[in-house]
Amino acid sequence: MHVFVSEKEQNLHKDELFRVKNWMTPSPYFMTPGQSLREAANIIVQFHLDYLPVIDENDHFIGIISSGKLLNYFAQGNSGDTFVRSIPKINLPKIRPNDSILDVISLPYDHLPVIDDDGTFFGVLTTRDLLDGLSKYTYQLKQQQNVDGVLGAILESAYEGIAVVDENGIVQEFNEAYSRFTGIKREEAIGRHVTEVIDNTHLHETVKTGVAERGVLQNIQGHDMVVHRIPIWRNNKIVGAIGMLIFEGVSEVYKIYEKLQKNEKRKSDTLTKKQERDSRMTLDQIIGTSEGITEVKRLARKAARTAATVLITGESGTGKEMFAKSIHHLSPFSTGPFISVNCGAIPEQLIESELFGYEDGAFTGAKKGGKPGKFELAQNGTIFLDEMGEMPLVMQTKLLRVLQEKEAERVGGVKKYQINVRVIAATNRNLMQMVEKGEFREDLYYRLNIIQLHIPPLRERKKDIPVLLVHYLKEICERYEMPGKTFTSEAVDELISYPWRGNIRELVNTVEQLVTLVDGKVMDAHHLPESVKKTEYSTNKKMKQSSTIGSIEEAKYLGNKKEVELIIDALKKAGGNKSKAAALLGIHRTTLYQKIKKHGIS
Repeated sequence: MHVFVSEKEQNLHKDELFRVKNWMTPSPYFMTPGQSLREAANIIVQFHLDYLPVIDENDHFIGIISSGKLLNYFAQGNSGDTFVRSIPKINLPKIRPNDSILDVISLPYDHLPVIDDDGTFFGVLTTRDLLDGLSKYTYQLKQQQNVDGVLGAILESAYEGIAVVDENGIVQEFNEAYSRFTGIKREEAIGRHVTEVIDNTHLHETVKTGVAERGVLQNIQGHDMVVHRIPIWRNNKIVGAIGMLIFEGVSEVYKIYEKLQKNEKRKSDTLTKKQERDSRMTLDQIIGTSEGITEVKRLARKAARTAATVLITGESGTGKEMFAKSIHHLSPFSTGPFISVNCGAIPEQLIESELFGYEDGAFTGAKKGGKPGKFELAQNGTIFLDEMGEMPLVMQTKLLRVLQEKEAERVGGVKKYQINVRVIAATNRNLMQMVEKGEFREDLYYRLNIIQLHIPPLRERKKDIPVLLVHYLKEICERYEMPGKTFTSEAVDELISYPWRGNIRELVNTVEQLVTLVDGKVMDAHHLPESVKKTEYSTNKKMKQSSTIGSIEEAKYLGNKKEVELIIDALKKAGGNKSKAAALLGIHRTTLYQKIKKHGIS
């Protein structure tokens, strides 16, 4: 197993994982020199903050106002009308995004500003952030110290046969259980191609396709065996695969099947538990290990710690509601209900009563005794406002008032009720463009956009496609009670190349179509829908038809030149304001700074 863990001795101080930029908190709250100390105090009290960064109009860091210093200032009888620029700020050591958290932990401060080389403010590294990073560091250190002994013990004590191959299909590990079953000694198996050692193996194909196979039949030395084949990934590249014998014979599978048949009467209970699990969605259940989706998960964990409003953006079908449920599950509101509202599916005349409820006799056809609204039902929990861009302007005004005052009133009622609800909004539209056109209230936009999570489209996370294919292929086969099916490497290659305009929703529909229409166990490239095949679909041609602001991700397909053009165009439209430009492009402000620096845009 030494081939796959030889990098364990790397210097963790230089590990990309422990860069400050991966653990810092992107600060959604900040002050400008022209604002008053009263405004600073209100923000600190409202959002329970310990500090507020001060940045200028060019997003350059000036200093930090702490709650303790501010309290002491007021205790001395000073006026709250004083401008922020007129009081001394706390001078703290400045750290850079690419610094290691292991190099700054010794600094005696609760929070440190993260500043780029040109003085641009990126965020704040807090004590909590450092503890999170150190926890991961400690875990990896222990893993490095124990991995050899643990892996060796697992391989040799495992009841199941385990074989490991490298990217060329050469056997690297062959445990005692596999040796007993095949009659081939470990030292004779290691170093040979896997096809020379194991009958009817497909392990050498697993390292080419990157597609895991679980619970498939394989005839080895005249016996039908149930096996797993799992690819090993490192740095976005397949470096090997693991093969495992799960059962000594198919007869054991039949025994398990008979037990399941006896428990068929519990099927309804299983469905109920599945619904409960769905409402308790966690970030670990969101499939994907690509850089883009990993970054969104990291930001979602940070957002979940606070009560701040979250705006989730992304194309249709990217999984915005799954992230909303995950944030709810990790938040202080997790013990309360999660209520989802599709703002685009409710008629304009009924949306107010749906959100805030109505009293008895409020309108013709009203339910006797009245009806509570979604905000009431979500009390002490989370309300998820999906398709936020479809909400009428009149309702936007009422919603803004509710979010500001933390109280609402039923339609036809005279008494207001208090609201204690975490608000998560989502949209697949560009709200900043809607604000410029007068289609969305600017004040509501900034009220919702305290923390923004942008979910990348599936075409930008191609590494995740094979894993998603395997997951949904298994799930759909089980749903229709069909034997397991697999894709050929050619089919997987086609599916990875396809741009997936409908994202994960389209991928699931495509897999379901193939499972139900293809008769055989193996699904090849010629089975794929015509729209998916390379000969019928040109990704570049489609990409060249789209050059609007808000499609910065698509620019990656057109090269750096197009990306520069989009960024410059956005900055011009935003009047040089980088925050607004980032919103126009549909990316985080920090990402925009990095791209500006990368391309040398002045």
